Amino acid sequence: MRLSISHETRYQYDAPVSYALQQLRLTPKATAGQTILQWKVDVTGGSVQNTFTDHHNNKVELIRFDPDITEIIVKCVGEVETADNSGVIGLHGGYAPLWLFKRTTPLTKAGPLIEKFAKSIKKDEDSIALLHTLCDAVLTKVKYVSGSTQSTTTAEEAMQAGNGVCQDHAHVFISAARLLGFPARYVSGFLMTDSEEHQNAGHAWAEAYVENIGWIGFDPPNEQCPDARYIRVATGLDAREAAPISGLIQGAIEEKLVVNVQVQQ
Repeated sequence: MRLSISHETRYQYDAPVSYALQQLRLTPKATAGQTILQWKVDVTGGSVQNTFTDHHNNKVELIRFDPDITEIIVKCVGEVETADNSGVIGLHGGYAPLWLFKRTTPLTKAGPLIEKFAKSIKKDEDSIALLHTLCDAVLTKVKYVSGSTQSTTTAEEAMQAGNGVCQDHAHVFISAARLLGFPARYVSGFLMTDSEEHQNAGHAWAEAYVENIGWIGFDPPNEQCPDARYIRVATGLDAREAAPISGLIQGAIEEKLVVNVQVQQ
């Protein structure tokens, strides 16, 4: 499937920004089932200072804001060819060792609720069946409610609240999968949907590693493995490591964020 993507992130500030640095992880990965045909990132109000590949094989662009700006716009436009591999990415690669993906983080740390949840998953199933059971079970514990959580919400907090968004579903899946002995990681990207031409955010899901098969994607809120409608952009131990945009701003400045995403065939 050939997909066209337009992604615009607009930051507006209530006062001039004297200094700021941002890291962009907005370039899709060239991986199994995904070929980048063209991709361009434009920054209005800042400039790219450096580009590097991090330990998760994410392309990272470091941008510096122009002095005293009150608005910065990051726009990505491109085309990606995708295939339906039933979520299978393949064997592990990159600089980060596989054991690293069993390590917990503040956002994915399991508390009593997730520990109980992981223990409820039947262990007598084979690995793939077990992970599908886990994927389906996440949505029964954490209902999808738009805007119900924040970027700082942890997996345990989402379980306690009983609702969340795709970031929370991915964190809960990752936390439980690690307790069950699987390396697991977070994926940020895009999803073409039938119902929304304009989206106010990208999408997120999780991947778990199965011996002799490799990384396999699981999308709990949609109760499926990623297909040709999904575009993988960045991966990490949690949402912070795979964030499309992250960084720092100097000064006590209020920020307004507007995101517009379009994914079309």
